[in-house]
This record gives sequence, C-alpha cells and structure tokens, in this order.
Amino acid sequence: MTDASENATGTAAPGMIDQGGHPIKSPQETRRAFFRVFPAIMLSMFMAGLDTTIVAAALPAIAGDLGELERISWVVVSYLVAATVSAPVYGRLGDVFGQRRMLFIGQAMFVTGAICCVFSTSMTMLTIARVVQGLGAGGLLTLWQSLVAEAIGPRERPRYQGYLAAVFVISSSSGPVVGGALTALFGWQAIFMVFIPLTVLAAVLALRLEAKPGRAGKFRFDLLGAILLTVFVVALVLALEQAQRFTAQGAWRAAMIGAVSLAALATLLWHELRIEQPLVPIKAFRNPSIWRANLFGALTNGCLVAVVTFMPIYLQAVRGVGPGELGLMLLPMTGFVPVGATLAGRIVTRSGHLTAAPAVGAGVLAVVLALFAFFGGQVSTTTLAFLFPIYALALGACFPSIPALVQHVAGPKLLGAAAASIQVSRSLGSALLTAMVGAALFATTAAADPQLAALFTRLIQHDSTALAGLDPAHIAEVRAGLGDAFRTAFLVVSGFMVVAMGVCLTIPQKRF
Repeated sequence: MTDASENATGTAAPGMIDQGGHPIKSPQETRRAFFRVFPAIMLSMFMAGLDTTIVAAALPAIAGDLGELERISWVVVSYLVAATVSAPVYGRLGDVFGQRRMLFIGQAMFVTGAICCVFSTSMTMLTIARVVQGLGAGGLLTLWQSLVAEAIGPRERPRYQGYLAAVFVISSSSGPVVGGALTALFGWQAIFMVFIPLTVLAAVLALRLEAKPGRAGKFRFDLLGAILLTVFVVALVLALEQAQRFTAQGAWRAAMIGAVSLAALATLLWHELRIEQPLVPIKAFRNPSIWRANLFGALTNGCLVAVVTFMPIYLQAVRGVGPGELGLMLLPMTGFVPVGATLAGRIVTRSGHLTAAPAVGAGVLAVVLALFAFFGGQVSTTTLAFLFPIYALALGACFPSIPALVQHVAGPKLLGAAAASIQVSRSLGSALLTAMVGAALFATTAAADPQLAALFTRLIQHDSTALAGLDPAHIAEVRAGLGDAFRTAFLVVSGFMVVAMGVCLTIPQKRF
C-alpha cells in the first residue's frame, strides 16, 4: 500500500508537501539528497565520536609525559563539559544563521583544539586545548542531525539517521583500540594529530552542502542562559566526580556541589521562560512528546555508557575472562548496535510508527539485563556471550527514531535546538546513570566487606594488578562478592530500561 502522497509507481506527486511543510520527494530524490550531505557530516560526526573515547588509552602515557597524575581526569572531563555546553549554542545559532555556516565554525574550533593538544607541554595547556576541541565537537555532534533534517523529510529521517547512528557507535567504540595503537606506535600526540587532516577533508566535503539561509532578523544571544547552563553542567560533572570517590568526604562535597548545580538549573529554567529569544526554548520543549523523547534518549544512552564502562570489569573480575578473550567477547556488543539501528530506522520509515521500535528495544534490554543479574553466575561464559548480540540489536533499535521524533514535533524553525536537546540529554544521562551504577556497585560491596570495596575501587580505576598475589580461595571469595554487587548493578540498569519503555509508550506523538 502506498502513502497518500505517492502515486502507484512509488514516486512523489509533484508540488506536494507533507504536514511539516517539506516538499515530498521520491525515494530516488531522497537518496540523492542524503548522499549529497552524507560524506561531509559522516566524517565530522565520525571524528567527534572517535574523540570521545580515543583519549582513554593514552591517559597513562600523557600522565607519564606531562606529570600531574591527579589532574589527568580533566583531559576527559573538560572535553565532555565543553561539548555538552556548546551543543545548544550551536543548535540555536544554526537555526538563526544557518547550519552549514555553524558546521564550518565547529570544524575550525575542533581542529584548532587538536593542534593545541599536539603542542601542549603541560597538563594545564592540554586541558585548555581540550576545552577548545570540545567547543568544536559540540557542533559536530549536533549539527549533523539538523543538516539531515534540512535535506530529508520527516518520514525518511529515521532510516538515514539510523545509518549515521551506526557510524557514531562504530567510531566511539573503536576509539580505545585506535588510541592504543597510535600511542604505542607514535606517542600520545598522534591521537590528536590524526584529526588535523581529517578535519581539513571534512571541511572540503562540507563545501558541497547547500548554504541554506538562517533566520537572522533581530537576533540577541542569550549570554546569561549560556553562563547558567555552563555552571549547571560543570557543577554536575564535578559532583559526579566527587561521588565516584566513594568516601564520606567525597559524598559531602558531591552534595554541596550538586546543590549548586540544581540551583543553576532552576535559575536557568526561570530565566529561559522569561526572555523572548532563549538559548534553550523551554516553552517549546514543554511539549510532552519532546521532553519524554529526551528522557528516553538520556536513559538509553546512559545504559549504553554504563554497560560499556562496567562490563569489562565484570567479565574480568567475576568471570575470569583474560585480556585476549575480552575483546572478542565485547565485539558483538558494539558490532551489532549499528545493525539494530539500521534495521530500526528502516522499520520506522516504512511503518511511520515512531515509538514501537524503541519501546520494544528498551523492553528487550530490560529482559537481557535481568537475565545477566539472575542467571549470569549460573551459566558458562560462552552461553552468556550469546546474549550480547541480542542486547546490542535492542540497544541499536532505541536510537534512530528519537531525534526524528523531536525534530518533527519541534518543527522546521527549531531543528537545531531540537537536535541539541537530544545531544545534551544523552550526555547528561550517560554521566548520571554511569555514576548511579557505580554507586550501586560500591554500596553493595561496602555493605558486604570494606576490603572488597577497596578492591573494587582499584578495579574501577582500571588497576589490572588488583587481583594479583591473591590465593585461589581468596580470588573465589572476591568473585562471589563482586558477582552479588554486579547483580544489583544489572538490576538497576534493567529497572531504568523498564522506565524508558514506559516513557516511550506514553509519548503522545506516535506516528508521522
């Protein structure tokens, strides 16, 4: 059965527009429009995704060269904060001045930061350079959604955004491997140097993008909103960092800094509701379809990051998987996510149903994680590994339709702001859910045995020698205790996926 906007041959009737005001294109026209923008935005997004994880493998080398080990985490944190804060700025400015123009600005800041990283001679210089690079990455992570939305009508967006979601997952998943190889062969500076030619190529490809005009008119940038958003995100990240120290002093500091973050958030919301041109259009995002879609994105991306963070520790410390086996076991967890995203995008495009695929995906995730919790200790590692592809396919199904849904409801005038809201929600959800899972793990181990809690702290800091020197009987006790803690952690994430499924099912905008 063909769509009402198409004739019997499957081609669009000339001159017709959809409900969002977009000209209806034939499948061939849509495909051509996508592949005009795909090379430029694919490479830009690939770089931003790669840069979120490529640094992890180089941190020991950076600390050894520059010193100041206690500040090494800021190489990652500063980038995360800058990318999160700048995302809504690019979204807002992209709507006003044009997405293509803002993409060039993002690329320029990204490559400037990369060059500064290469020539950094102290941890302070490197941290500042990472802030600059993160300010550019905020645009690369956000503008691709807007550029696709400008070229593709709402109905076709999930299919093509599924392809790009697959690119992002592949790039972020390959970051540690690429970073480790470059660091071992050429030194830690190489992980930043590789972005210089890639960014130049991405900028050349971006010249092919159509320079669509923005809506400049009388524009006034919301500086106070940007400042309040920065205070909120910085304080939140600092609070989470303190909470993960797993000490009474750290918990007190986390509570105090968290109060500052909440105060900044409350002030931001109050301010954005009062002004005519807000950085974050809160009034538009009070729409239940938009805020629930953003919440769903935060929960599912939090699941992705939390499981990727803690699963290697679980397999090594509880299941006794060696480093050689570990990479092979985890490969399906990343390799099948793009497959799930691509399939879900096609299903949503053909059916027009926005919430069915992500709701099913979240439900399957809840079941798989519950199986890990209740039966993970009773089956062989090989049997357990068969759940990884199912988990990955379900996770991939959660990604493609949510950005398309938010942009469809927000409308063509807020494409950039809608894309930015998804990116900010995913970043904050990742940080919050990962911290909560870590807290659940530590609380369970501390309640069982303080020494086990200290051992877990070393493991979570990726100290591979934590179990060295223990006798077999003690190692068995440690694995049993950590197994109980991970059971709690898997149930926590499973519970969040149940909430995500419920949120998705209650989204009012269910179809295009």
